[in-house]
Amino acid sequence: MLNSPEVQRLTDLIKDSFRIRPNHNPAYIDISNHLTRFKSCQHQIVFGRRGSGKSCLFVHFLHDSGANNGILPIYIEGDEFKRLTYPDLLVRLLLRIFESMPEANIKWRRWIRRPNAIQKNIADLRKVLSQAEEASIRQTDGENTDINVELSKGMAKTGGKQSTKHEKQSEFKEQKLDHLERYLSDYKESLSTSLKNSRYEFSFILLDDFYLIPRSRQPDVIDYLHRLVRGSNFYLKIGTVRHRTTIIRNEENTIGVELHQDVEEISLDRTLEDIDSTGEFLSQMLDSVSYTAGLDDAKSVLFNPEAFHALVLASGGVPRDFLNIFVESVSSSLSDGREKWITPTYVWKGASRISYRTKLNNLKEEGVSDASPLEKLYRDIIQFCLKEKRKTAFLISQDQAQEFSDVHELVQQLMDFKLIHIIEPDTSAASGRKGRYEAYTLDFSLFMEPRMRNIEHVEFWKIDSNRQRVGMREAPDYDLKRARDAINSDAPTTSIEEELREADEASV
Repeated sequence: MLNSPEVQRLTDLIKDSFRIRPNHNPAYIDISNHLTRFKSCQHQIVFGRRGSGKSCLFVHFLHDSGANNGILPIYIEGDEFKRLTYPDLLVRLLLRIFESMPEANIKWRRWIRRPNAIQKNIADLRKVLSQAEEASIRQTDGENTDINVELSKGMAKTGGKQSTKHEKQSEFKEQKLDHLERYLSDYKESLSTSLKNSRYEFSFILLDDFYLIPRSRQPDVIDYLHRLVRGSNFYLKIGTVRHRTTIIRNEENTIGVELHQDVEEISLDRTLEDIDSTGEFLSQMLDSVSYTAGLDDAKSVLFNPEAFHALVLASGGVPRDFLNIFVESVSSSLSDGREKWITPTYVWKGASRISYRTKLNNLKEEGVSDASPLEKLYRDIIQFCLKEKRKTAFLISQDQAQEFSDVHELVQQLMDFKLIHIIEPDTSAASGRKGRYEAYTLDFSLFMEPRMRNIEHVEFWKIDSNRQRVGMREAPDYDLKRARDAINSDAPTTSIEEELREADEASV
């Protein structure tokens, strides 16, 4: 069956949809009615881990005339702005919004040198952007001249000029921010007027991958954009990863937006907390894609009784990982001449091809300044679970989660990178341990292929005679004080791969 034309079409279809591109319309399967809610005239933040379907939702809405009927969609990729400093990135975002308005493309107004308000604002913003660059260059040139003069009077004078340069550059940024604030009302009026003059009733600003914007500036960006469109027929739709996003900062004046007050939350995440529900969701998704390829009831036809469950575990409930591992599982089975159906062995082989190494690369590429603390934390968790306790799950005290909130936030980010998965947010612990705990499992790609020896696989999806998850309450308690010390340590450390090799060798 795995070598049939239908399965080949199915794997090709999945491969074609691995990476979402704004220049094509991906197939979107709206099992949970997220698209219906997304179409509402509300400011919204769409949370989801990498591969959960955020970009697929955004780009499908962008191209689907049935979904965006009467709505002007403005799609912006956060990846384009992640290297820009603030406020340049905000200026670029504003330019993208203004340049997406229909009136921006009325060429005859430029020919007769009578631009409309949208075109005037575009020219104004481009001037602000270039003036800042020119001012910085002029100041740098001026500093070089001053240095040459002051050298004859001693090196101490040079240091003073360096300080002046930084003060001037800060001044340039403040001037730019002042400009943006002074003209916010004008920008807002011109956008609203332009929308009224168009054939569209509403406009949705689809800002995808918002988490790639420098985190310290995320509240400033979303605050300005929210003030720009508040009370108008423009609506913000922000796609991001939950624990890599800060949308509010409390200062003398609150900067940013508040969930459930200013913006609505849509969560696309499916986790291993309710594995039956997650499995059913992924099964429906696979059936929908399979139907397009000419296959019915893919779960029964393509998997042996245990393999589909293994695929759900291996994916961590993430749709794109689920489909990627499925494709690799088919390829592995066919390579070994197994054409009937997929077995758990080939699921784990498929998962190993897109294993933790890929996820670690994502951490290094996107974690930016947080990458080193996250790597140190993850290395210590691996050492704790696989080398010391020999178990695949661990607990974190809720009291410690509050006491060491900064460390706990990094634990949550590891979950967003899919290196660990939550299995229960609120549980008790066995062996007389007091208090309440969060329960996590390591990602299965760490220990299933090749299968790590003499490690207790905590089968949390099974229920014992006391209606408790098997092995979960017995999992070891990971001390966040230990985690903090590991993060702050400057001592030489082994690589994560070396930690895994040593854990496997220690089990022999």
